[in-house]
Amino acid sequence: MRNTTNKTTSVLITFAALVVVIAGMKAASAIIVPFLFAIFIAIICSPLLSWLTRRGVPAVLAVLIILFSIILLGYLLMFAMGTSIQSFSKALPGYQANLQQQINIFINWLTSMGIEASTTGIRDALNPASAIKLVNGLLNSLGGLFANAFLIIITVLFILLEASSFPVKLRAISGEGRINFDYVDHFLASVQHYIGLKTITSLATGALVAVLLTILGVDFPLLWGLIAFLLNYIPTFGSIIAAVPAVLLALIQFGVPMALGTALGYLVINVAIGSIIEPRVMGRGMGLSALVVFLSLIFWGWVFGPLGMILSVPLTMLAKLALENDERTHWIAVLLGTGDPAIEEQTKA
Repeated sequence: MRNTTNKTTSVLITFAALVVVIAGMKAASAIIVPFLFAIFIAIICSPLLSWLTRRGVPAVLAVLIILFSIILLGYLLMFAMGTSIQSFSKALPGYQANLQQQINIFINWLTSMGIEASTTGIRDALNPASAIKLVNGLLNSLGGLFANAFLIIITVLFILLEASSFPVKLRAISGEGRINFDYVDHFLASVQHYIGLKTITSLATGALVAVLLTILGVDFPLLWGLIAFLLNYIPTFGSIIAAVPAVLLALIQFGVPMALGTALGYLVINVAIGSIIEPRVMGRGMGLSALVVFLSLIFWGWVFGPLGMILSVPLTMLAKLALENDERTHWIAVLLGTGDPAIEEQTKA
């Protein structure tokens, strides 16, 4: 009886501690989010750092080269995003007028078919302000993230400078029998593999979306390509969210046929990359179940805001990789996965 009571008390204390930790993360999101992005940037850049040092480039110079590249890329993104957002805001009244014409045509068509429809309800459903509300929130959050660019760059600098000594420290700890270094080495390699390849496929998705919209003549293709790049970190749901504003804008500009063509283009790009290319280059063992993706999207979005939605799957993927590399917690990783027996066997290997 006493053992049962002790176990119940332990579970309650663990749950209470978890609630306190989550509340603390939510309260400190302004600090944690830039730090998390700095970690992900450092993970992405670490293979390049290793490549440069193997070719005789001094470590400090290699870090400076990488930081200069990050700053240049960040400046270009800020310039492109700021210009596109400003232009889009100025053009929004014209888009609303065009959408009103599309709504009137749609209502007249329904009336000709003998279908009675609420004009107000249709206008509310097709309100561009509500359709791009999430995107605007994401862009505003990105603006806040760029405001913390100095903190992120400094954090990346110190992480990269420490990268070479970190394995030495872990081996020293492992030599004392306090940690399984093979497990840590495999975990870090898996994290680097996932984030690096996911970034490459996301860049490909964003580039293809920008090219597609440029060919179709949809306004602000760079902006929608950037949105597609960021939201591609969210499997399935991210591609749907990213397509909504561009498809709606194609509808406003050109009408239903072009909107359908834009939606079809998004579908082809995301099926090709998400269902064909990613499983081949990343390995089947990286999968998360759709339910886990959806729940992580809600949870991390609630904790960290719109940027938490971008971080949701990478953070959950990190947890899955950590769990599947330990025999004691492997069963939890299986629950987070897709349930495919082939995948489970591959993760055990």
